[in-house]
Amino acid sequence: MSKSIEELKSLTTQIRRDILRMVHAVNSGHPGGSLGCTEYFTALYGKVMNYHLPFTMEGKNEDHFYLSNGHISPVYYSTLARFNFFPVDELRTFRKLDSRLQGHPTTHEGLPGIRIASGSLGQGLSVALGAALGKKMDGDQSLVYSLHGDGELQEGQIWEALMFAAAKKVDNIISTIDYNGRQIDGDTDDVLSLGNLHAKLEAFGWIVLEEKNGNDLEAVIGILERAKAETGKGKPVAIILHTEMGAGVDFMMGSHAWHGKAPNDEQLETAFKQLYLEAPADY
Repeated sequence: MSKSIEELKSLTTQIRRDILRMVHAVNSGHPGGSLGCTEYFTALYGKVMNYHLPFTMEGKNEDHFYLSNGHISPVYYSTLARFNFFPVDELRTFRKLDSRLQGHPTTHEGLPGIRIASGSLGQGLSVALGAALGKKMDGDQSLVYSLHGDGELQEGQIWEALMFAAAKKVDNIISTIDYNGRQIDGDTDDVLSLGNLHAKLEAFGWIVLEEKNGNDLEAVIGILERAKAETGKGKPVAIILHTEMGAGVDFMMGSHAWHGKAPNDEQLETAFKQLYLEAPADY
């Protein structure tokens, strides 16, 4: 059953609580980018993407999603669980021995929703393009979505894939860049500036959309729907989505410090007070 905007907004808070609980439990993981991408995942799985359950790896006649920056697995896992790909209770196994929920998503555990192993940055766009071309060959009209970090765009393979996509007119793909301006070593402008990313993507032959309010659920739904309307026009589609690392938790925002750092007991309690739900469905 389709959820209302208010239900989805409440779900973003629940997913944020899941993210923090998961990384806190094992004192390991990447909460910053996960929190920043919560609206994107909720919009994608809650309103925009066409998919079927139970999950099948081939996914004929349904949209596919590929996470390239696999270190933000907490938001991915929570979203999949909250949208009934697997039991929510399994989130408590995150990063533990013999868990299907490894720090970076992998396929050999057979976790529903996961189609590729990711985390070696720069590779996800190439895989997504292969899937998109496969759909074209099969006469499948469905779309392929991918998500990338802005720091990940410092990888050369990304730019080869961007060039390939335009040259081969792969117009059934929507690739989103989580543009939070931060990476593990600091601000992206300080580590290796991307310059005018919008102009560069256009120069590589992509249709480029940009959304400044990447942590506004309705704005994210809107930009994804706009992107869908641009598919099928002979060019791949990119979204530059401006987000805030650590969004929803004030002491995690405005810095790269929480890229890969778990909150302690006191910090978790403080964060949960900010992520208040009248009746949380915590696992």
